[in-house]
Formats: sequence, C-alpha cells, structure tokens
Amino acid sequence: MRHPVSRLRTRALAVGLALAASALVPSGSAGAADQYEWAALGDSYTAGVFVGDPQPALGDPARDGCDRTTNAYPDLVDRELAEFLPGKPVHLTNVSCGAATITDIATTRQTPISPVQAPEGGWRAVDTQIKRAGLGDETDVVTIGVGGNSLPFGDILTKCLTLGTTGKSCRDHYTNPPEGEESLQDRLARVQDEYIEMLAHVHQAAPHAKVITVGYPAVLPDNSSACNRLAVTELGAITHNDVDWLRDDVLKQLNSTIQRVTDFFGDRYADVYSSSVGHDACQPADTKWVEGICGDAEDYWPTKIPGTPLNCAVVNKHVTLVHPNAAGHANTASHVERAIRLALLDS
Repeated sequence: MRHPVSRLRTRALAVGLALAASALVPSGSAGAADQYEWAALGDSYTAGVFVGDPQPALGDPARDGCDRTTNAYPDLVDRELAEFLPGKPVHLTNVSCGAATITDIATTRQTPISPVQAPEGGWRAVDTQIKRAGLGDETDVVTIGVGGNSLPFGDILTKCLTLGTTGKSCRDHYTNPPEGEESLQDRLARVQDEYIEMLAHVHQAAPHAKVITVGYPAVLPDNSSACNRLAVTELGAITHNDVDWLRDDVLKQLNSTIQRVTDFFGDRYADVYSSSVGHDACQPADTKWVEGICGDAEDYWPTKIPGTPLNCAVVNKHVTLVHPNAAGHANTASHVERAIRLALLDS
C-alpha cells in the first residue's frame, strides 16, 4: 500500500488540475463590508440532531430532514460571536445535515433520513452543502465537520455490536473482509481521496475563505475495561478488544486523515479529541460528553429504530448511537469559536 502522504499528493494534484481546467474559480474581494459570512457544513456531529430545539421548528414547512438543532456547536458559537463581536457581526449559514457524507458537501445530492416528523414518502433530496450555503467570493469562513459517515463509522459500530453479542471480533471482519467488501485500510484511503476532492471544491467555491475542519471527539474510552458490556447506555455488547480497535484503528485514524489533508491544503484543523478524553460514552452520565447506544435526548427524538430489535424505551432512554450531548457540543464550540476568531484575525 502506498504511503498516505504520497497518495495524498498524487490525488491532490489530480483534483487540482481537474478544477483548474474547469476555469470556474470566481474573482473578487473577500467578505461583505458590514459583516463576516460564516458557513457551517457537516454531518450529525455538526447538526446536533437531538441536543436542543429543532431548526427549523417542528411543524415548520421549511423542515428538510437534516435535524439541525439549537445547542449544536454552530448555534453556540454564533451566540458567542454575537455577544463578543470579532470586529463586526458574523452571519451564520448552517446547512449541516444528519447522515451527510464527504461527497454530500460538494458533489452529490443527499436524501435526509430524519426519523422526526418525516413526510409521507420520505424526505426530498437536498442539494450539495456548498450550493445550499451559497459559498462565494464574500464567504469569510467555512467550518466543516464530516467524514464518519463515509467509512461509515455507524455501520462499523453496528457490526461490532452485532458480532459482539456472539463473542466474535469485528476487527477480524474488517481486517480480512468478505469478498466484495472494503477493508478498513481501503476505506480510510477512499476517505482521504474524497476529503481532498471536497476541500478542493470548497476552496474553488469560496476562494477567499478561511477553511476550518473539525475532528471527532473521544467517543471511546482510553481503557476499554471502563465499558460495561451489559449497558446499552454505553457501548452494549461490543467486546473490549473491539473497543480498543475502534478507538485506535478507526476513530483516531479517521481524525489523522482529516488533519493530514487539512494541513496539506494549509487550512486550520480544530482538534476536539484531545480535550474530550475521559468524557466518552462509557463514562457516568454527569461526565460523558457522548451518549451511548441509548442515551438522554429531547423527547421528540425516537426511542427505537424501526426494523431493528433496539428499543431504548426499555431503559427510559432514546436512540443516541454515540453522538455528542449538549456538553460535548459545548466543548466543540469552544474550539471552533477560537479557530474562527483566529481565522478572522488573519483575514
């Protein structure tokens, strides 16, 4: 297998040449005169999904199935920037969407999968986040939190949970996968390629913007023995060996991939992992910043997943599937706010 940095350079060169050939890079000056323009792009770890009131509100015809909420980090940062202006007001356009993949940012239309008040026939496909955010000459800052759904981390976690009920290893499954299924290393290599192409498109669409990528928090404990395998409010039946593998070989490698590509483009990476160690899904309720398979969520959020045996109502919880809670979003917000203020100082 080629070294990740060598592969990165080759892929970046190919994408760069393709975009240059399109001759679509706009020109002009950065930023509106009276305010900064900030676009927040990303997946459910950005959207918030269950940490506050839905945005748009329940029953609003503008709802799109993306599950953005108040108390998600873009909303928290927006409030702080409004209270303590970085020179002039900042206008936020948040188009993050639950279940978004890397390609949904720039090249593919996404069909949202929100379980909350879904219309008959399901949600309509939405345009790329670049288009929905209206990135352009006047965009000053773009934050992007995406990547997990492109592995996809959720499917890997579910496989570990399923195999763990019989004592089998998902590490073995993804190291030597069945024919026709990608290995973990192939998945990470593909994620790197997709991330390169995505960032190239973001820079092309917003040529004057400072781009900030946001990593993922410490979902899993440093010591897997901290997890109670009987507790669905933690990681359920996932074996301790697989918890270690998920942490070191999957989550940390995903963050490393995001940071490596970010550094290559000369962008800023917001590390939220380091500060969240010790606040993972296997910690006590008053310590965890990430909910477990089942966890605390607003009442509108479902307690079970149709077509599966998972029913969190049995333990008086909701289906949270290792997503950040309000405290987790507050931690991410502190890092993203700092990164935005530093970026605007450089603008």
